Amino acid sequence: MKQFVLALSALSLLFTLGCSKAYYSTMESMGYDKREILSDRVEKARTSQEEAKEEFASALEQFKSVVDFDGGKLQEVYEKLDAEYEDCKDQADEVKSRIDSVEDVAEALFDEWSDEIKLYSSDKLRRSSQQKLTATKSRYNGLIKAMRNAEKKMYPVLEAFEDQVLYLKHNLNAKAIAALEGELSSIRTDVDSLIKEMDKSIAEADAFIKTLE
Repeated sequence: MKQFVLALSALSLLFTLGCSKAYYSTMESMGYDKREILSDRVEKARTSQEEAKEEFASALEQFKSVVDFDGGKLQEVYEKLDAEYEDCKDQADEVKSRIDSVEDVAEALFDEWSDEIKLYSSDKLRRSSQQKLTATKSRYNGLIKAMRNAEKKMYPVLEAFEDQVLYLKHNLNAKAIAALEGELSSIRTDVDSLIKEMDKSIAEADAFIKTLE
């Protein structure tokens, strides 16, 4: 597994540049097929969602502490909230990138599988392989839907955090803190909804990985 991870890292530049076909061919020449790569990427997407869930929850707690502000330097309060927002934004970008990479290899895997089914001379084996492909696609569709739903939930929260950070930046006074308090309830609701979607997506990822083992 360690060698597999190192190989993936060493060839990540190829994928970044959009040379997916060359990347998969190189990996296969090293003994790592698309199924293994898919499993690895789903695991990484799952991990990034766990980290995003924790980051957004942390940001909510920071926002609550800002609302409860009762003295001190407002500039420091703003900087803490801004840092939390930037961390959330970075984590959201990471989640999206990981999900995109899952879709890329899944599409390549299913295309290859479909093409190779046509090579069977045995009708029985062809039907069996087709049934397995259909079942795997069905499970995958459930996974990617859950992942994308969770991803979409991040952006309303990010927008709300950005609004609060900007408002506080432009109005570094106690009245600004009071104004932010009115937004706390809706942001908490959005974060709770995001965490629920993340949990669903993580569960789907766990189930899908088991089917590939």
